[in-house]
Formats: sequence, structure tokens, C-alpha cells
Amino acid sequence: QVRLAESGGGLVQSGGSLRLSCAASGSSVSITNSGWYRQAPGKERELVATISSDGRDNYADAVKGRFTIARDWARNTVSLRMTDLKPEDTAVYYCTTRWKGRDWWGQGTQVTVSS
Repeated sequence: QVRLAESGGGLVQSGGSLRLSCAASGSSVSITNSGWYRQAPGKERELVATISSDGRDNYADAVKGRFTIARDWARNTVSLRMTDLKPEDTAVYYCTTRWKGRDWWGQGTQVTVSS
């Protein structure tokens, strides 16, 4: 069984920064094709950023230039550095990774940005 554990969420003022981290464990999982999604109240879950096995990253237009996804092979983690946060970034952020043919998801971490 694969387990993804997110951390780093919290309350921050508009313009502030946060760094989310996602640690993978179980079933010899290796974080390869991974990403971050978010879901705001009353809205569908949406893609924030992804990183491929060869390191190519991709971002939603709403976060380009403000968020950075990165992977640490040694720690088997994927992180999301978020800067210049806006109230519209408020959501539960979920980590996901594809391993052995299926997508695995974490439980999510709340990010709240106050104006």
C-alpha cells in the first residue's frame, strides 16, 4: 500500500509564501510522475502543477510564475513552493503520484490565504 503524507499547509496573509511537502512511503514506491491538485469549497478539484519522471514541470496558468514544484529523489518527496499567495489560492491541496499503473492520493492539506 502506498501512502502519501502532505504537510506545510496553514494560514498566511495575501502576498505571503508557503512550502508544501509530500512524502511517499510503502510498497517500494518511488515518486516519479507526480503532482499537486487543489480543491476550493464548492469547486471541482483542479490541477496546480505536475512533474514528470524526467523532470519536466507543468503549471496551471493561475499559478505560473508564483509556484514551483520540485522533487527530492533521496527523500522520496515532492514539494510545492508557493509565493505571492492570493485569497483565491485558498483550498485543500492534494499530492498525487502514479505508481504501478494507478494514481495514489494524499489526504490533503489546507491552505488559507487571508486578504
